[in-house]
Amino acid sequence: MDMAFDALSDVSDEALLVAFGNGDRQAASMLTLRLTPRVMGFAARMLHGDRAEAEDVTQEAMLRLWKIAPDWRQGEAQVTTWLYRVTANLCTDRLRKRRGVDLDSVPEPADDAPGAEARMIRADRAQALQTALDALPERQRMAVTLRHLEGLTNPEIAVAMEISVEAVESLTARGKRALAAGLASQREELGYGDD
Repeated sequence: MDMAFDALSDVSDEALLVAFGNGDRQAASMLTLRLTPRVMGFAARMLHGDRAEAEDVTQEAMLRLWKIAPDWRQGEAQVTTWLYRVTANLCTDRLRKRRGVDLDSVPEPADDAPGAEARMIRADRAQALQTALDALPERQRMAVTLRHLEGLTNPEIAVAMEISVEAVESLTARGKRALAAGLASQREELGYGDD
């Protein structure tokens, strides 16, 4: 059984989804192991670090993926692109419902990096980045997160956000400039001295 599971590690997301749609539970397990951490990370960043909300969004997004599995049409979209779009929409819905709630008060999760100083520096940098991301307009935050933190290409982001590639380029460029400006005054404080 382990051998079959290992063999699935080389299978594409799309092929695994189709296999699950045809009743292969092992394909679903492999796809869950692959995609859940990425969706969770993206959702947490979009929801200002709120891990509980991100877990709910991740669960809902994965449930939606399983529901559409039997009807998945190969070649029309990448599984990850579809999943990021669903996740982005779920996050947007939650943010709209909670506009008056202070999401910044949610503490950052503990970091397992060795050494207290290293953990403190990483936490400070992560918090500074999250604060700067939170200050961006929602669509810029989404584009920057998908591009630079999730590693999607501009065409993949365009599909996920349902906009043109040019709009993605514009959003990410403006978002990066705003992040750089927002973090510039903190360079030395965050340990990025002018070496």
